[in-house]
Parts: sequence; C-alpha cells; structure tokens
Amino acid sequence: MQNLFAALLRQIIIAMENIRNFSIIAHIDHGKSTLADRLIQHTGMIEDRNFHDQLLDNMDIERERGITIKSQAVALPYRAKDGRDYILNLIDTPGHVDFTYEVSRSLASCEGVLLLIDASQGVQAQTIANLYLAMEHNLAVIPVINKIDLLTADVDRVLEQIDAELGLDPFSHIRCSAKQGIGIEEVLEAIVERIPPPKGDPSKPLSALIFDAQYDSFRGTVIHCRVFDGAVRPGDVIRFMSSGTTYRVEEVGRFALARLKKDALCAGEVGYLIAGVKTVADVRIGDTITHDDRPAGNALPGFKEIKPVVFSSIYPISSEDYGDLATALEKYKLNDASLVYTKDSSVALGLGFRCGFLGLLHLEIVQERLEREFDQAIILSVPSVRYRFTLKDGSVVHVDNPANYPDPATIEKAEEPFIRATMIMPEKYLGAVMKLCTEKRGVSSTMNYLGPGRVELTYEMPLAEVLFDFYDRFKTVTQGYGSFDYDLIDYREGRLVLLDILVNGEKVDALSQIVHRDNARQRGVHACEKLKDEIPRQQFKIAIQGAIGGEIISRSTISPFRKDVTAKCYGGDITRKRKLLEKQKKGKKRMKMVGTVSIPQSAFLAVLQSDND
Repeated sequence: MQNLFAALLRQIIIAMENIRNFSIIAHIDHGKSTLADRLIQHTGMIEDRNFHDQLLDNMDIERERGITIKSQAVALPYRAKDGRDYILNLIDTPGHVDFTYEVSRSLASCEGVLLLIDASQGVQAQTIANLYLAMEHNLAVIPVINKIDLLTADVDRVLEQIDAELGLDPFSHIRCSAKQGIGIEEVLEAIVERIPPPKGDPSKPLSALIFDAQYDSFRGTVIHCRVFDGAVRPGDVIRFMSSGTTYRVEEVGRFALARLKKDALCAGEVGYLIAGVKTVADVRIGDTITHDDRPAGNALPGFKEIKPVVFSSIYPISSEDYGDLATALEKYKLNDASLVYTKDSSVALGLGFRCGFLGLLHLEIVQERLEREFDQAIILSVPSVRYRFTLKDGSVVHVDNPANYPDPATIEKAEEPFIRATMIMPEKYLGAVMKLCTEKRGVSSTMNYLGPGRVELTYEMPLAEVLFDFYDRFKTVTQGYGSFDYDLIDYREGRLVLLDILVNGEKVDALSQIVHRDNARQRGVHACEKLKDEIPRQQFKIAIQGAIGGEIISRSTISPFRKDVTAKCYGGDITRKRKLLEKQKKGKKRMKMVGTVSIPQSAFLAVLQSDND
C-alpha cells in the first residue's frame, strides 16, 4: 500500500487549485502530533504494521520529551468526497513558547491552519499567541476541538472560549478525537473546502522561499522550500538572492515520510531541493531562490530577524575540539535558524562561542542535540539576559556577557529587560501563582476571569527572574494546569551587580552572573552549595566564595582528606599530639598554595539548576 501511494505521489500532476498547504498549531500537549499521525494513517501513507506514534517527530529527543521541536512537512494524497484528487501539504509545528519562531516560519508556507484546542483544558496562552501568528499571515483558520473522548471534556465551555477569547465563529468548529480516530474524515474535508488553494504563476521567473534546511553528510544541504512562482527542475542553475551564489540542481521532490523524487516543483508546491551545496554558510533561512539566467525581479519577504533573549557561552571540554564544535554549530544553525552565536573566550575554559537562545528550553535542546547528533562534549556558562548600562560619560552599552560588565565606578544607570507574562490557570491556584510572581519581583498585575473557575493573570516582571526557575515552579504550583506565555516590553532601571564565584581564591569567569542586588546573596549561597556538592575533595581545604567586588557575601568550604596523625600516640603528653597536628596543618597550607582545583562539567550544570530540581 505504501509503495502504491509513493508511486501515485510521483506520477500525480496536481493542478494548483487541488493543492492545499496547511499547518497544525496549538498549545503544548493539545494533540498536534497525534492528529498528524491520524491524517497520515487515514490517507494511506503508511501501513498499520509500520506505524508508530509521533511519526513526524523523527528526533529521539522529541520522543523522549513528548514534544515537537522541529516543524516537519509531509505531502498527503487525498481523494475527497467530490471524487477529485488533492495533495495536502501538512506542516506539523511545535507548541512551546521557545519555538514560536519555528511556527512563524512554517506559516509563511501555508494558506490555512488547523487551530487545535483541547476539549478538557480549553483555550490556553499559546493557543491565543499562535492564532495571532496565523492572523498576521492572513491565513484561513479552522478551529478543531480535540480529545472529545475524555471524561473531562467540556465542549460547550470550549465553544464559549472560541467565541469570547479567540473571536472566531464557534459554529465553524470541527470535533474530533485524534487518539480514537473520530472526526478525521471531517477534518480532511474541511481542509479541502475551507483552506484556499495557493496562488502563483508557473510561467513567471522562479521565486521560492527557503523555510528550513538540514545537512546530509552524503548529499550536502537539503533545502526545504515553498515555490511561489515558476518551477524548478533537475539541471536548472539556481541563484540564492542574498549571497548571489549559484548551484546546479541535482534533485527536487516532495516530502512523503521519506524524500520522494519528482520531475519538477511548480508554483504552489512545498518540497525539497538538493543542489550539492557543501558550504553551509551559503544557505540562509528566509532567502529567495531564483533561476540564474532568468531571475525574479524582487526577493520574497523573508522572516523577521530573530532576537535572542537568553545568552550563554558554550565551550568544548577539551580545547582541541574547538574546530569540531565550530563545524557542528555551523551545521546545527542550518536546521535551527533561531540560534545566534559569536566567538568567545574564557580564562577558565579557553575558546568557545557566545550563543543567543529564545529561552531556557531552547538552550537545553541545543545542548542535547549538539551532544547527540554531533558528538560534542560541551560545558555551558550560566545563562544571562542582555542588560543596558548608561555610563557617566553619556554612552550606552549593552551587556549579555558578565565578562564585559563595565567598571562599577563608571555606571550612571543600570537597566534590565522586562516582560509581560500572561498566565492562564484554574482559579484555585491563583494565590500560589501570585506569591511566586511577587517573589520574582513581578509588578502591576491585572486579572481577568475568562469563565467559571478560570483566570487570566498578567504580570510585568524582569526576564532574568523568569530564566532561573520560574517556569518549573509555575508548572509545579499549578499542578501542570497552568499555561504561560510572555513578550518583551521594555528596559527598566534596577540595582544590578556582578556576582563572581571564587574557587580557592581564583575567579571562575564562566560562573559569573549579573544579578539584582536583593537576590545576590541568595544566588551566591545557591552557587556555593551546588559547587560544594560537585567538586571532589582534595588533600587541602577548598574555599568556594561568592563576591561582589571585594565584598564576600557567601562561602562554602570543602573539607580536605585527613590522615589521623595522632593514631600512634597512646597517652602521654598532649604537646606531642599538638606538635603532630601543627605539622600536618603546615603541610596542608603548602599544598593549598601549589594545588589546583579542577571543576567537573557537572558542577557548571548544577549551578544552572534550581533547588527544586
């Protein structure tokens, strides 16, 4: 059956009015990947014996965590009730706030979306955020209420939320259970009837948008693109409009569950293109592909430049692996355009890279993928945000690396980025969440009752406070029922200081942090205690200290290994024992002067974790 459909996909030449490009968007855990699985099964793309859950989540890390990290595309052949054959190009997207950029790139290749809403949880923070993204792209929106088979499903309440919170027509919804396969045919028919076909002119010069890419060690860069005008075939000479580089096309095709070769990619289609691109830097997400001999007049509007909000330095454990890490990051960025990085160096850890991430989950995913997919052993510095300092000479500097903290004597004003955090939760958790937000220096709260027993809470709070452990604690106090979304608003003045960590009197620059003065001691104590647990004992005493300038604000001491030098003394004068202990003390002191302390990788990671972890 699968081979039959593969042959059909190769041969089928579909008119543009019979193509539908759509995406599935939703909050985390509302069933996007499960619905994608059912659509693939229903259209006969895979035999039941070869089926497994999360078909489009092809990374191990996605299956382990149960989340979608990368958008994935697949072309589904579908014969509608009117007897016509359609190609439905589905792009499954992530739901987590850290991967919103991945969603916005996918939506640029679509004409419509399925907005999935959990029948028991209802409209959540990312449901609203993703709807706004779809509206920015002027896409057709089909509300789909999923998980109607649950005992806790309350469809009537969800319909009220669709009307009141989303501003959509509640009568346009479709009910389904992706898990049980209920309502899948209705979803497919709605895609055909309510999502418009793509627009474009096959006779115009080629104009194709790169929305993703991945590196294949045998074929070079595999480019994922949406063709808006013209057509591209093997043998064509194409040009990337941003860099001006040219390549000869080797292969084009559609995305089935594997890459499927075709004779051409025409206007309106989503597919892949291989042109022997070995130089990874030549491919830029959001770039326009055109023919070299008949170029398009203008480049397509690409994607807005991503602005990272969390910064951390990545270093190889062995300095000899720096070149391999540089190559790995270059290949990784091809598949994750939201990662930003520049060269960096540390006294303690040598050469590395200063990286910008969209959030802490994004940082964790980058770390794990570099270790798994590129076999890199790496150390991360403490994450920070971008602060703004106004100096006494009137100049303004932006600092995202504690190593670049200005001289405190020259600082006139220090400012930190603030966010507007939107939280939706059951009313019974309101007190615990407000207490958590107040702890994190949250201000100016507004509260809105969305329905019986359901509250939307808005707080303005420093981004640096959210980074540390806010999300984990928020999920804990709401028992997983709360949803959280945020957007940056402005910079506000704060009492910021540089917290240094000293190990045996030596400053470890990778552990330095810029913190608010009120939280400095708490952070210093936390770092010292974590390091005390991780650094192995030596023959001499190790002092771990937190310091602001010359002021020590926290300290932990790792006791040395000690031999019982008085064991051989049986009775007698106490001065003999004292003499032996004094001799031992002097030896330990000499050792401390010449001894060095090596900090294990686990110690750097431990400082990043909260006490709740």
